[in-house]
Amino acid sequence: MRQRSSMRRARRTPGLIGALAALAVLSLSPAPPALAARGPATPADAAGIHVVAATWLDQRLLDVTVSTAALAQPVHVRVLVPSTYAAAPRRRYPSIYLLHGCAAGRPSNGLEYREWTDAEHAETVTANAQAIVVMPEGGGGGFYTDWFNGGRGGPPQWETFHVSQLVPFIDANFRTIADRGQRAIAGLSMGGFGSLSYASRHPDVFGAAASFSGAADLTNPVDEAEGPSTAVVDACAAADGGAPDSTFGSHAAEELNWFAHDPARQVENLGNTALYLYTGNGAPGPLDRPGAGVDPIEVLAHLSTVGFHDQLVAAGIPSFFDDYGPGTHSAPYWERDLTDVLPRFMARFAAAPRRPATITFKTALPAYDTWGWHVEVRRTAAELSVLSDAGRDGFTLSGSGAAKVVTARLFRPRGCYSAVVRSGAGQSTATLTAARDGRLRLDVPLGPPNPDQEFTAAAAAHGTKVFTTSVSIQSAGKRGRDHGRQCRPHRRHHHDRR
Repeated sequence: MRQRSSMRRARRTPGLIGALAALAVLSLSPAPPALAARGPATPADAAGIHVVAATWLDQRLLDVTVSTAALAQPVHVRVLVPSTYAAAPRRRYPSIYLLHGCAAGRPSNGLEYREWTDAEHAETVTANAQAIVVMPEGGGGGFYTDWFNGGRGGPPQWETFHVSQLVPFIDANFRTIADRGQRAIAGLSMGGFGSLSYASRHPDVFGAAASFSGAADLTNPVDEAEGPSTAVVDACAAADGGAPDSTFGSHAAEELNWFAHDPARQVENLGNTALYLYTGNGAPGPLDRPGAGVDPIEVLAHLSTVGFHDQLVAAGIPSFFDDYGPGTHSAPYWERDLTDVLPRFMARFAAAPRRPATITFKTALPAYDTWGWHVEVRRTAAELSVLSDAGRDGFTLSGSGAAKVVTARLFRPRGCYSAVVRSGAGQSTATLTAARDGRLRLDVPLGPPNPDQEFTAAAAAHGTKVFTTSVSIQSAGKRGRDHGRQCRPHRRHHHDRR
């Protein structure tokens, strides 16, 4: 049964758990002659990634071993180039990232980074696709995040590796179209969580995301989800030698960290992302062996995906939802999902989606860059903050404390602009000059900072206050145009007594 997100389900399905996932070469190998002559060269170090080894397994498939300070040991990345790559040396291609599942149970059976090629036959499925396909290692159970590690942080930092390092590494070494509208991500099981989490936390990096039987909702509803999500995430972390609560921290002390990574809690960030959701209900389906029983893991995946989908519907965010009924948590269904979503990705790439006029971004980070905007919130304790409707006409920022905001490159360099700031403290007007890069820089008051980290017991006792400030921006030049003139120095409203 296929639905669009705009269609409400006829029966109410509980948004229950959002968790699941079952429980060094020293020299560089040369590329085959045909590829060495006209195809990609051996990848070079870039973006904090060092190439340890690279081996062409066939004319399309490259296996690269890399090291990075973000991880404690070298890992593998497999890259599939299009069949036309060598013959069209000037052509550039969109890219698709595929994330594997957890090694603690059946989803990957220990294949990890080899899962997509060995179990889901990605090379065959993408034989005619004009896209570069990237299949990175994500640990036995890394859950696609920078681990909390008792507050120490440090390796493994899977999100840093995959998003901040691997994406620019691939763009530097392969002929990609380095634009979020030409970049998609998909994942199965634990990787389904990863694809949606990365897309929601980095909406300016991935323009499309797909989840196959994914852990799309880890915290909704909180009382029912805490136990199961902890058990599943900890079981996966154990596959990498991780102690309990090492991935996100405990729900009791670090619920904010769980919320900040849970796709279902970040749906506002996905308003400009093409979303594709696939799930079975756990009953034996057409691709299962005779005599197969109900698969409890896929039952949980179904509940998790439906819970996420319901959050999208509530927020008015469209998606493609393939709730296909009978089907277990196994490779044949994920291969079928990949086969189905691939032409949808390609159609999305062909549509060449443009940058949205306004963006919204929710995060727990005190300082961040998204869609070309830079925000630094000065506050006492960690909490969620939202940058809303940010565009040429202004923006709204919520949270506590005060912030410094640098806009995206939306304005005329050296142009003169007026910013009207409305907060709980009242209204003020500032006259600003856009920098040479077309950005405006301004200070934004919010309100008294909250003393306790959001979602902790202390915060529940004292309350977490959310303050909202809106900023309207318009040209300060004659007739709404500044004609390239620089603003005059701002004059204070008091007498100069020198």
